[in-house]
Order: sequence, then C-alpha cells, then structure tokens
Amino acid sequence: MKKVSIAALFILLIAIIAHRANAAEAPTEGACSADITLGKSVTILNEGQGPDVILIPGLSTPRAVWDPTATRLKSKYRLHIVQIRGFGDDAGPNAEGPVLPRVVEDIHGFIADCITGQDRPAPAIIGHSLGGLTAMMIAARTPEDAGKLMVVDSLPFFGMLFGPTATVATVEPQAAAMRKMLAAKSNAEADDQTLQIMSATDAGRAQVKAWTRTADARVAAQLVYDDMTTDLRPELGAITAPFTMLYPFDASAMPAEMVDGLYKGAFAPAKAATLKRVDGSRHFIMLDQPAAFAAAVDAFLAN
Repeated sequence: MKKVSIAALFILLIAIIAHRANAAEAPTEGACSADITLGKSVTILNEGQGPDVILIPGLSTPRAVWDPTATRLKSKYRLHIVQIRGFGDDAGPNAEGPVLPRVVEDIHGFIADCITGQDRPAPAIIGHSLGGLTAMMIAARTPEDAGKLMVVDSLPFFGMLFGPTATVATVEPQAAAMRKMLAAKSNAEADDQTLQIMSATDAGRAQVKAWTRTADARVAAQLVYDDMTTDLRPELGAITAPFTMLYPFDASAMPAEMVDGLYKGAFAPAKAATLKRVDGSRHFIMLDQPAAFAAAVDAFLAN
C-alpha cells in the first residue's frame, strides 16, 4: 500500500510539473497584446488596433526594417512585428540546429493561438527576403491561417540562382560550405560586394551594414543553409490567399527581361500570385523606393 502511495505521489508530481511547463508555453491572457518572447526562435511586438498584419524581416535583419511601415500603419492595423532571435538580440535557441522550421512553427503557432484562435480573421502576412519564404511556407502549409500574402523579393528556391537544373541535392554541398564559412565569423556583417546587391544607395547600404553588424553569425549561417536547402516550388499551388509578390529592378545591374523572367518563372506555379516590379531598387526595396513600397503595401492591405 505504501509503495502504491509513493508511486501515486510521483505521478502527481510529474503531472504538476508538466502542467506548469505547458502553462508557461501557452499564451496567457495578456500575452497576445504585448512584447512577447515565445521562448523559442522569435519575439513578436504588437502595436495598434484593427485588422491583423504580420511583418517578418529577412536574413540578419532586425524588426527595425519595418519601423517606417509600422509608423504609417499602426493607426489602422493591429501589427505583429517579428524579430528572429539572434538578429539584433540574443540568439537563444537559434544558436544551434535548424532555425527556419522553428521560425515557421513559432509564427504559425502565434497566429493560431493569438489571432485565428481568438476568432479573428486570418492575418495579412508581409515578409521580406527570408521572411518572404517563411510567409510562403505558412500560407502553403496552413492556408486557413493566412488571409493574404505579400512577399518582398524572395524566391521559393534560392538554388534557382545557380541555374535552371539546380536541385536541393546539388546545392546542398555549397550550402554547407557557406554555413561553415559564415559561422566562423564574429558577426554577420555584410561585405562590400554583398552590400551592392542589397541597396542602390549609399545610405541604404550603410543601413544594411549596420543591421548585419548586430546579427549573430551562427544564426545567419544556419538560416542561409536552411534557405538554400528549401525548395517550396512544389507547394506554391497550395497557396490560396491573395498573393502579391514585389521584386526589384535596377537597370544598371541586370537586363529587365532577365529579371522579369527569373521571377515569373519562379512563381509560375503560384496561381494566386500577382507580380509587381519596383524599378530603381535592389533587394531592400523599402530603403531604395520608400514611397513606391508604401503605396504597394497600402494597395495590398486595402484589397
């Protein structure tokens, strides 16, 4: 009898510990309307009231990339601004292991718990670069939780840049080498050659350099690998939400027909997608053409 009582107490103790652990991970009453550290791969800052909008930054970029957009929109929308742990703050669990699957899971979990799970309509999701890939993964795999989708200069498979016959298998060795090289650095600061691709202006390149200087190289290295080894093209047809894809064009960098062909070919399986080119811009469209970018975001949210 005594042994049974001890066993029962042990089971009760385990149950209490498990309950407390689950309670710590689950959203509390105020957890959906504050600066939320999910305890995993992302932090989410909430601002404003109105329809829900998720803003996801790109590789090595803090949520500050969305500051001008947030300032304009927060009087009309309930914004949820993502910060990937390690890009401007402590890396936390992102310091090791695959990061992109955790980011997707965390952001989708937030949507399911704090937006659609609260009987609110599915949010608009806007993602830049790697954030765009993240947004597409959520919209393709859980279409009920994506109301509309804007992708800002991202490809469904990074390997397309290596040629039309590239596959995850052929790209993986280069991805692994890139991860090893980047992880050996003290931070993820972009070099001058990379900065030329990022922005068309000196001010834009300086801003990108400042952001990447604060990024944890381990997180950036792993996310480069995760991005390069993710091919979402077979899943694009599952995206049913209205889908706007913004892509840059700078006549001094590449012929228009080559740029148009790359993006139109990449997104051909996405029947819901509308492609819009923003001239006079490079990767950070919001830095190079802020007025055109703002107008595109406003039009996207209004429709």
